Amino acid sequence: MLSLNSDRYLELYLAVGWAGAVIVPLNIRWSPIENEDALRDCRADILFVDKAFAPVGATLAKTIPGLKLVFADDGETPAGTENYETLIARSQAMPDAMRGRDDLAGIFYTGGTTGRSKGVMLSHGNLMANALNALGEGLWPSSTIYLHAAPMFHLANGAAMYSVLLSGGSNVVIQGFTPDGVAAAIQKERVTDVLLVPTMIQMFVDHPTLGNYDLASLRRIAYGASVISDAVLMRAMKALPHVEFTQAYGMTELSPIATVLHWKEHIGDGRAKGRHRGAGRATLGAEVKIVDAEDKVVPRGTVGEIAVRGDMVMMGYWERPEETARAVIDGWMHTGDGGYMDEDGFIYVVDRVKDMIISGGENVYSAEVENALAQHPAVAQCAVIGIPSDRWGEQVHAVVVLKGGASATPEELIEHCKTLIAGYKCPRSVDITATPLPLSGAGKILKRELRRPYWENRDRRVS
Repeated sequence: MLSLNSDRYLELYLAVGWAGAVIVPLNIRWSPIENEDALRDCRADILFVDKAFAPVGATLAKTIPGLKLVFADDGETPAGTENYETLIARSQAMPDAMRGRDDLAGIFYTGGTTGRSKGVMLSHGNLMANALNALGEGLWPSSTIYLHAAPMFHLANGAAMYSVLLSGGSNVVIQGFTPDGVAAAIQKERVTDVLLVPTMIQMFVDHPTLGNYDLASLRRIAYGASVISDAVLMRAMKALPHVEFTQAYGMTELSPIATVLHWKEHIGDGRAKGRHRGAGRATLGAEVKIVDAEDKVVPRGTVGEIAVRGDMVMMGYWERPEETARAVIDGWMHTGDGGYMDEDGFIYVVDRVKDMIISGGENVYSAEVENALAQHPAVAQCAVIGIPSDRWGEQVHAVVVLKGGASATPEELIEHCKTLIAGYKCPRSVDITATPLPLSGAGKILKRELRRPYWENRDRRVS
């Protein structure tokens, strides 16, 4: 599925499983090259597109042999494309394929440490375990009117859909996030719940016309995907004093929730203890531990890698057994996030073990950006790091050494990257230096040395 949010997207999440097929939600912010790579990788049979992505879909269908194209939107159907509603009208209802908990339900593509995206395989059991865990935590009760404002290709939003359907709540869909669009939907549909990434929360509560809308129905905002700053959280709580905030921490490989930080920890005694800066405690059905480089549990308060075990842990990476074996050890998913656990079991994320940046709630793997930069003929050496950003949490920053006699401007390098990878992955800033990048004894670029000036005097090395 390559589409903005729609009611048909929700239908497809359910219908594909009913049919015994596998859904692959594609990232609408990716470049056509990246989505082509994903489609070829999973050997997709059918691509559903809306108006916004019909031209891209037509190109992909010409490029990938045997790929069938279906137009899942209102309006005129492009030539050579099947129409979603026409297909339904001329087809007989089919019986449930009765897929079991261990059957593959979806492949969700995420960035890769090697420069190529990899498909996270989630089973029906994975998705249902996460949905039930969320309900057990008190998220999305039966009275919920949930707004799909975050992209539906993101598993966090898709997973919320399953919980809301199980609880008997209602799903409200808008095409995509804008502050006015969210506020208008809340006012019109009496929305009670929405999931937003911190960047969206900041844009929403800082919007100059927010006071023009009736937001009295809104009861809960869940947030995640990246760390929220104290300043943004305080502004949000002030702007929406009747709303409770809940953080969910996790990753696609965990279907996606691992820990939950409830509203009570954002205020009162929990806040006094600094828990509002944490990621909460293990959700129902999950175990969490902090391990060192030898995979041994470290003492409470000691920073190590966060590892998670439970029925929500992915089946593995699509056709990448070696990467799966590195990530999942004895059933424990190694997240790549550095953090510590306090005496009460609360998790605090303070760094990243993986070479990953989270910008505006989107994962960006440095290797992907470096591979794009390295294809520029003037680049001799490059390194990509995350630096603090008030708006995006973290900002993609590149340090580049040019070849002797070559020239290139930061703007040229950024534009070059945009031809190869999604815009949000491209550097927002570039330092061009004549000094060779610092190397370890094994010849690996010491990115911590490059990151240090930007993160000095901060409690954590992620934003």
